[in-house]
Amino acid sequence: MLKNWLKIALINYKKNALSTLINLFGLTIGLTGFMLILMHWNDEESYEKWNPKKDQIYTYQAYYKKDKAYGGGISYPIAFNALKRIPEMEDYLLFTNVGGGYKMATKYTTAFQQDGITVSENFFNFFPFTIISGSAKGALKTETSIAVSKQTAKKLFGTTNAAGESIKFDNKNYIVTAVYEIPEGNSQIKPEFIMSAAGQLKDPNDQWGTYSFGAFFMLKKGVDPVVFQKKFKRDILQLKAALGAKGSGMTAQKYMDLYGPDDVLLTPLEGLKLHAKASWFGTGDFKIIMILFTLSVLIVILSAINFINLKTAEASQRAKEVGVRKAIGGTRLSLMMQFFLETFMICLLSYILALALTELLLPSFNKFFNKEIRLNDWHIFAYSLAMVMVVTLLSGLIPAFYLSSFKAIETLKGNFSRSKHGVWLRNGILTLQLVISSFFIIGGLIVHSQVKYMMNKDLGFNGKQIMMINFNENSPKPWLKYERLKTELSKIDGVEDISFGEAVAGSGRSSDSNMDYQQQSINAKHGSMDYNYLQFMGVKLLKGRWLDPALASDTINSAIVNEAFVKKFGWTDEQAFQNNFQPGFDNKKYKIVGIVKDFNLKSLKYKVDPVIFFHYKETDWKRLYVYNIQVKLKANDIDGTVNRIKKFWGTTAEPGYPFTYYFINKEFAKTFEEYQKQQTLFTILNAMVLMVALLGLFALSSLMIEQKLKDVAIRKALGASDQTLIFGLTRQFLWITVIAVFISIPICYYLMNEWLKDFAYRIEMPVWPFIVSFCVLLVLTFAVVSIKAYKATKVNLVTYLKYE
Repeated sequence: MLKNWLKIALINYKKNALSTLINLFGLTIGLTGFMLILMHWNDEESYEKWNPKKDQIYTYQAYYKKDKAYGGGISYPIAFNALKRIPEMEDYLLFTNVGGGYKMATKYTTAFQQDGITVSENFFNFFPFTIISGSAKGALKTETSIAVSKQTAKKLFGTTNAAGESIKFDNKNYIVTAVYEIPEGNSQIKPEFIMSAAGQLKDPNDQWGTYSFGAFFMLKKGVDPVVFQKKFKRDILQLKAALGAKGSGMTAQKYMDLYGPDDVLLTPLEGLKLHAKASWFGTGDFKIIMILFTLSVLIVILSAINFINLKTAEASQRAKEVGVRKAIGGTRLSLMMQFFLETFMICLLSYILALALTELLLPSFNKFFNKEIRLNDWHIFAYSLAMVMVVTLLSGLIPAFYLSSFKAIETLKGNFSRSKHGVWLRNGILTLQLVISSFFIIGGLIVHSQVKYMMNKDLGFNGKQIMMINFNENSPKPWLKYERLKTELSKIDGVEDISFGEAVAGSGRSSDSNMDYQQQSINAKHGSMDYNYLQFMGVKLLKGRWLDPALASDTINSAIVNEAFVKKFGWTDEQAFQNNFQPGFDNKKYKIVGIVKDFNLKSLKYKVDPVIFFHYKETDWKRLYVYNIQVKLKANDIDGTVNRIKKFWGTTAEPGYPFTYYFINKEFAKTFEEYQKQQTLFTILNAMVLMVALLGLFALSSLMIEQKLKDVAIRKALGASDQTLIFGLTRQFLWITVIAVFISIPICYYLMNEWLKDFAYRIEMPVWPFIVSFCVLLVLTFAVVSIKAYKATKVNLVTYLKYE
């Protein structure tokens, strides 16, 4: 019986070669896209899986109700008191200076080493790296303790047996207490060296509001993190608010409302990469992955729709076969099993071809996402095979049920082809297919418009020809180093101007603090700078004046703010110049001397934050954070000037340190890369969808028009013109297209509006993509169907009318 079914299947595949190839092509493309996106998602979810304590470790994130935002910062007293007061908490790990680098000297060599981290002493309790020299116990107990990776040990000492060795950097001598091996597998916590934060953790009840650390919390086994979060808010955040409000004349609740944090969120360690709201290690975009995954599933569904449509359209060709098999005793179940087998064979072959195509496309896919994914995870095979089973079920059940339901007497009479049976089913499924196609066209055009809008928006600054150079800020007096470098760099041919700014567009590095005025408080970013920095960046002054080196007050308490700062306080420009405010990072009040036009420091996805700018000498501790020098180059010889600066840097400025630089306009452009990739992916998916849909439409129209050839012959014999016949044959498909587009419009409007809500700077929902989608689908449908319709008008009348 099985052998007979296979023979029948092969005969039908050959007889309907076009639809068979279209089904194979559509399913292969759909399954390939599904597997690639699934691999991407699986890779993003695989971070920190190696850690045996991952089920107990959570990353800390504070929620600020006033700004509706999450922050990853925590103070030492908050963490210390949480462990002391909440019994469900087992331990905490504090960290800072993530990714730091130093020029390290040993008795063997001197080399620059980056990717370090400064942590509290219990790091190896949270991240049990394999120790290959020394001991994890007490490895980070003192200020001069340091643990290094196997790679760093080989680089600095030529051996991994480096415990007890000495390293000198940052004007201190450090003792290597442990050499560890970084675990294999995806992880965001892969430091090349680990320093102790013991010197920063001396008084557990001082600086409650100094959020200079990130934190991981370890809860006891079986503890519900939601229960812990409630206790943390009640016992710790309210305690912090009560201590802050003491002596201020306000209630603890008022203090919490003004300064926060108001709540806490714990994200499991293994969800750090993809699900954390705020992270020191960078976050993924789960929403985009879900969108891509959903779209890949839609393509598979589209391919399944093609399958269903073509199989039901072939019904008239197989009606007599069904009638004969039923007449000789075939049961409905056996017929359904046969049709399921035919569907499964196509789906299985598509799955095998999709595996081969996935392997072929994987290098390009990895390059696009900057990954190293391999097709060796059994989960991918299992999930994709499960998808094949679902497609087989969807694509096989409807045609099998439909075909097996034919009555033997009706089909053997030979007039089944004139029946309207199944038309509503095919038309409904075709409408769904065109709805999906319309969604992709509209969505792709809106994504393209949003990305184009962001690329062309006036950013409020000019970063062209401005070279940003990072230097070693760990020197005793980095501001004096900047001033020396400024003098020496100005002598290099091709240098037009020089300045310093702490808050650099596109760098992601900035500080923020509370700004208080009477009973008001806002959160604002603060950027120390040189006198000329804002003019240097081409920022527009709206009111007031720039900082002036001739005025002593401009290094004491003068500040320039942006429009967002003034608006956040609810002031007029005149009020801004009259009202002195108290910044949380200083103990004196500041006065505003100038207001500048808003300009973007980070991605256009976010609103411009309130920012205060002031001279780096204005606050003692800010002088210690002068970390860059920015050089504007003359346009006539940029490459030559860069080479001269590079030579100066390696021989005079910082010998032994890497020369790291970038041009600010190009660095800011990287903030668009994520959305440009989304645009590219949407374009590719759009092309795939249209290709699958149009091929399916062509095959379906071919089969349906073939069933009407006798009607065409009769109408032609009665004198109908070719134009009339073509329109008559395509009219049904055009109406289906019109209905599909109108159904897709509200769906697209809602979904794309939700996507646009993620952008602070966005286009208004345009009308033209909906019109373009309507016109494009109408034209393509007419073009595809009319090809077959035109051929139908050339039928031989004798062939179809000789028996009439």
